Amino acid sequence: MRTLVIALTLACGLATALDAQPLAGGVHTVTTIQGNTLRQLGSRFGVDPATIASDNNRELNPPLHAGETLRIDNRHIVPAFMPGAMLIINVPQRMLFVRTTDGNVSAYPVTVGKASWPTPVGSFSIAKKETNPTWEVPASIQAEARRAGRSLPRSVPPGPRNPLGAHWLGLHTGSVGIHGTNAPTSIYQMISHGCIRLHPDDIAALFDVVPVGATGSLVYQPVLVAVDGSDVYLEVHRDTYGRSPEAIEFVKTRTQELGVFDRVDWDVVAQVIHERSGTARRVSR
Repeated sequence: MRTLVIALTLACGLATALDAQPLAGGVHTVTTIQGNTLRQLGSRFGVDPATIASDNNRELNPPLHAGETLRIDNRHIVPAFMPGAMLIINVPQRMLFVRTTDGNVSAYPVTVGKASWPTPVGSFSIAKKETNPTWEVPASIQAEARRAGRSLPRSVPPGPRNPLGAHWLGLHTGSVGIHGTNAPTSIYQMISHGCIRLHPDDIAALFDVVPVGATGSLVYQPVLVAVDGSDVYLEVHRDTYGRSPEAIEFVKTRTQELGVFDRVDWDVVAQVIHERSGTARRVSR
């Protein structure tokens, strides 16, 4: 385990794994500083605040104090990439994975669309890249704001009030994009209007390595199974869009496909499904 002292702007939540490996992330020991919250740490590491609290046998609501030591497990199962694709975004997992030419896979926590405004799934390509974009506010979002008793301008210029942040990767579909944010603690939630939102440091790193024309896929997989050596891992997220088959039936089918059905501890599987911690948990005997 690695010991880290984390500041709010420190990009220590990122994880890198060889493409052949089924997991990204690791187990970290974090020493908090003044002002840290479980939400801030969770948004940076890609872990639900409730999971961090549970893993550390503490209550969710009491504030953190400087000098606390927390164990943060941000291991995630890497979904299968489409042939030739550079990117894959798993909506319920709230993670973006990028496969670079050196054979590595890097993982970034993201925010995706809320249940009433879901992020569309399917294949995509990067149609354009833009630095310091202007947000042309869609009429549908302006209408939503009016229903809530608020008003939005037709456009928001670059700057600290622009919710797109400093970088924009436009998808060929034209309806959504991958971008930064002026609200970093909003990362790792399902609250956007369909776009994929990253921490400012993460979108800057992604912007540098993803070219126009790069391909990827948006998938909806709230339950993932992986085999790492002799170990079987299970990762379970909430089925916010209500599109997933029964979790236990999926796990049975998937472990049979992988030839590891008899290596699984099904009591542990039931516990992981019940907890829905959103991180990869070992479920082999």
